[in-house]
Amino acid sequence: MNTGVKITVFAAALAATFGTAYGVGAAIDPATGDQEPAAHVKHDRPAPSGRSGHSGHANTAPAGLQISEAGYTLDLKTPRLTAGEGSELRFAIRDQDGRQVTSFRREHGKELHLILASRDLVTYRHLHPTRAADGTWSTPVDLPAAGTYRVFADFTPDAEDATNLTLGADLAASGSYKAAALPEPAATTTIDGYTVTLNGALRPGKAGGLTLSVSRDGRPVTDLEPYLGAYGHLVALRSGDLAYLHVHPHGEPGDGTTKPGPGISFTATAPSAGTYRLFLDFKHNGTVRTAAFTVHTGESAPSGTPKPATGEEHTDSDHQH
Repeated sequence: MNTGVKITVFAAALAATFGTAYGVGAAIDPATGDQEPAAHVKHDRPAPSGRSGHSGHANTAPAGLQISEAGYTLDLKTPRLTAGEGSELRFAIRDQDGRQVTSFRREHGKELHLILASRDLVTYRHLHPTRAADGTWSTPVDLPAAGTYRVFADFTPDAEDATNLTLGADLAASGSYKAAALPEPAATTTIDGYTVTLNGALRPGKAGGLTLSVSRDGRPVTDLEPYLGAYGHLVALRSGDLAYLHVHPHGEPGDGTTKPGPGISFTATAPSAGTYRLFLDFKHNGTVRTAAFTVHTGESAPSGTPKPATGEEHTDSDHQH
């Protein structure tokens, strides 16, 4: 079944202390929250037409590992916030001359998409900040717990030969920190009375089909609503390093073939073997909800298949419209 979905695959973080050692970009000192400067990273991945699901075919080249790429830099103006308090996250995209970029191409209805995730993979935010005339972006955010988070800015500059980029930076939330345990793998999960079932396999280095089906009260949901130009958005975070991979979607609302549920399907290729946390955003009855799964893939994964969830799993997530 072809169903429209924008799929974004990106991996969860290394411990902050190993950030710069692995070339992750600007690292946060967990004790002080200070951000270390990161040098510009040369753009050495495959051709732009192949790395972005917005305008090309999927491949396994990871993005989001660096704070600078292809002459553009993510300038995180608020690298440290306070957990449990409503705060404003501010940042800008700077060009190779240090100027704040003020012109972007619209992708899925927005000039820029912002993803925020905690390193323990429990907190997930898909945010849509607003841009001031001088190129400064801002958005309210409430971090539920202390610790280190990763911020990803997904955008395409409105410039000749520009391609879609994803830049990443670390964000510290002050306070006492204790990492949460990663939930066990499960083929189903529930959120706000909705049951989402995962079918298919995520494979390292090889394309695999995944279908997520949504039901409510035992009946398939066949009237999903478009959210940012698709019936679902999938984000996969790998426990290990930070990497962000666009995957080409299957169809879109209004194309004459894509149905509004119950199944949401796509093809994804995992960058490597490991443990992943999947987050599916879907919209129904005017509300966006997030269904979360843990999956293992590749030789490093524990044996056995995902088991059905035993109860409703709560993932700290938030959306802006």
